[in-house]
Amino acid sequence: MMHSLSFDVRIRRALGMVVIVGVVAIVIGWDTNLRTRLSNLNTEKVESLIGIIGSGTSAVLAASAHESQTSLDDEGSLPDLGGAIGWLNSAPLNRKALRGKVVLVDFWTYTCINSLRPLPYVKSWAAKYKDAGLVVIGVHTPEFSFEKEPVNVEDALRDLNVTYPVAIDSNYRIWQAFNNEYWPAQYLIDAKGRIRYHHFGEGDYVEIEHAIQELLMEDGATGLDEATVSLSAGGAEAAPSADVRSPETYIGYHQAERFASLERIAHDLPRVYSSPLRPSLNRWGLSGPWNVGGESAVLQAAPGTVVFRLHSRDLHMVLGPTKDGKPVHFRVKLDGAAPGEDCGADSAPDGSGEVREPRLYQLIRQKGQIKDRTFEIEFLDPGVQTFAFTFG
Repeated sequence: MMHSLSFDVRIRRALGMVVIVGVVAIVIGWDTNLRTRLSNLNTEKVESLIGIIGSGTSAVLAASAHESQTSLDDEGSLPDLGGAIGWLNSAPLNRKALRGKVVLVDFWTYTCINSLRPLPYVKSWAAKYKDAGLVVIGVHTPEFSFEKEPVNVEDALRDLNVTYPVAIDSNYRIWQAFNNEYWPAQYLIDAKGRIRYHHFGEGDYVEIEHAIQELLMEDGATGLDEATVSLSAGGAEAAPSADVRSPETYIGYHQAERFASLERIAHDLPRVYSSPLRPSLNRWGLSGPWNVGGESAVLQAAPGTVVFRLHSRDLHMVLGPTKDGKPVHFRVKLDGAAPGEDCGADSAPDGSGEVREPRLYQLIRQKGQIKDRTFEIEFLDPGVQTFAFTFG
């Protein structure tokens, strides 16, 4: 995971990448984790070398390449959409039904912060250009096991007010048909069924909208409002801050990094952990009896705590209630005190909150100067499932 002034990039599913600024060339090793997230790549904003925060490694990245295609070339035909296990907000759609329409396909997953931040723009484009012939299709391709469940996706769509068609791609069939590797990823298809544009990651919303307009006008649309959408979203959908130095961090042992408790992680076995007293930046730990699995850690008996030393405006966690659906109460602290005005959308000023469904929870949004802080969340009921931290 890489961070710069006003963008961060998450790149995980590939073999390697060479990035050059001037005469600096650095080869970056990529791991094989499933989740690949790119965000806000913009060459105009590259002003300095960027530190890469990794597991036991440090390197320097200078990004000079743009991760989107800017021309409207023919990239091939729209792949088959028949691999979805279900559709929401629509009957199943296919190439024949979409012929004659300009189509925006948005790959996303509902706990991915990088998928959530572009969502206000995607929803706005769906509404703005519907009468001009644009069809927006969300392809929900999950990472965590609970995101495969149609009922959870349906609940997320309702909470996020997503009303355009969404394919539930829990088996990765549509993802594979597109040869896609990124959350989020947008593909534009013209009225003849040809892919004409793609974009990976957050940002470049003006460019994407101009591409939509160009394909609509190419298909004969007239009278388009060529002013582009300008939004200021709140909650988890708000744009990231310009000072994010903490990387996405997984808790399950398959991808866990920078664990700082005194005890080693026991795989799929209950163990009592002790919280690190003074963790360094981006180190985290557990306190209490936890069973750490490959995907998540589950609290065996209350209370139990997770600690993280962060540097970012926002801190989110992917959390789930007990496996039988019982809610779990929690209390969060910043530097040992209630967060007050720095609480997030899912925590109160006194730090209290509740995990009721599996999703992304915004627990901290700092209002003042961003600096290194110690975050602590204490769970007051057993059975909570903790998956990952994300920042903004």
